[in-house]
Amino acid sequence: MNDAGKTGETMYARIKERLQRANRRQWVKFLIASVCYIAFICWVGNFWWLLLLPVIADAYLTRFFPWGFWRKSKNEYFRKTMEWVDAIVYALVAVYFINTFFFQNYKIPSSSLEKSLLVGDYLFVSKMSYGPRVPNTPLSFPLAQHTLPILNVKSYIEWPQWGYKRLKGLGKIQRNDIVVFNFPAGDTVTLNVSNPDYYTLVAEYGRDMIEMNKRQLGDIVYRPVDRRENYVKRAVGLPGDWIELRNNDLYVNGERAKDPKNLEHYYYLMTQGNALTEEQFRLLNISVEDREWINPNNGGVIPSQIEELGFLRNANNGFNPIYRVPLTAQALETARKSGFVAAVFAEPGSWSYGVGYYPLGNRFGWTRSDYGPIWIPKKGETITLTEENFPIYERVIRDYERNKLEKRNGKYYINDQETDQYTFQMDYYWMMGDNRDNSADSRSWGFVPEDHIVGKPLFVWLSIDKDRGWFDGRIRFDRIFKKVTRE
Repeated sequence: MNDAGKTGETMYARIKERLQRANRRQWVKFLIASVCYIAFICWVGNFWWLLLLPVIADAYLTRFFPWGFWRKSKNEYFRKTMEWVDAIVYALVAVYFINTFFFQNYKIPSSSLEKSLLVGDYLFVSKMSYGPRVPNTPLSFPLAQHTLPILNVKSYIEWPQWGYKRLKGLGKIQRNDIVVFNFPAGDTVTLNVSNPDYYTLVAEYGRDMIEMNKRQLGDIVYRPVDRRENYVKRAVGLPGDWIELRNNDLYVNGERAKDPKNLEHYYYLMTQGNALTEEQFRLLNISVEDREWINPNNGGVIPSQIEELGFLRNANNGFNPIYRVPLTAQALETARKSGFVAAVFAEPGSWSYGVGYYPLGNRFGWTRSDYGPIWIPKKGETITLTEENFPIYERVIRDYERNKLEKRNGKYYINDQETDQYTFQMDYYWMMGDNRDNSADSRSWGFVPEDHIVGKPLFVWLSIDKDRGWFDGRIRFDRIFKKVTRE
């Protein structure tokens, strides 16, 4: 027998010996770990990972590699240090897999979904609901979306980058689901200014001006899909739907959609004579951030606009205190019956703010309250490109589905082939906020591709009201474990 054969026989004998020495507890742990690992591999669908099974066997049974070598060290300082390193590494790996495939925490940063979800709500977001994505950037630091705090550097390594793949989940997005997703317009970012987004800045000031103003705006960087900012909105439109707003009323496929229970619109509210008190603001459920005092004589809304709404001048030929505030239907009714409100009028949809609506620079004349109709792309559906719809689907075809798209002499070229037909490769969604007049949503930046979907919020596990003190209702105990619903 040659040397290679003797070595193989010796190794086989050593493995057999160690397997025989392994006790029942070791075998039980190994079997549990192996079954879980194989089930995970079957779910992910990458069977190359089966090659790591011998590593699991060695960790639990044969132990050729000295996994806990540091426990035998006579240096107490070294042992204590390695205990901490072992615990931290284990925790980071566990958090990485849990955060990637099962659930994550999300904090509501803005008022776009009030009063359905409040600023300061912490959400338990399930990635199993729609199926978790295999990460585009697998080498990343857990719990950091794109930047490590304090160090202010990227929390991920750009190579390798994997393509889009979604694992099997518990269901699909239903109409009016509240959904967490990566911000579609967040692929290109000015680091110092995130709102308005890069594309809105370009539409307003021009690309050259943005690139020349890095001192104020910061560097311009590109982010992979899974490293773009997380947003949360309501999915009011599904793939293949027609969406339209008429005078702030939402229509889906030509039918009036049911409003969410806590839908808000902006109103101009005039008092009987005195400024609103803290108690009165709380009665109307208006946060400090949303309390906008209007002075008709100091820019912004001018007196003629105030009178156009229907407000009357007082005995001094001026106006009583006026506020621009968001109100739900219930809060609006409370205001009208309160006794301290003289008049209240809805803000006209024509008083839109910002540089425009999706697609930026469009010729349609759409506003936040009168928008569309617009068709939401559906996987497998084919459209004919025209002069009218090209601006609507240009970004989808070029950026989201990564085709080379050109328009030359009135003709369309996709991947250098002349054609006016395109078949969509992914499903898309239309997301809107419940604070309907103060929400940067699909009306501003368009469709949300399926590969941007992160997960579904299930419940609020903590809620902090930044407007109140710790002994004055700062923790909203009535919202803890409150279920997130489609209502």
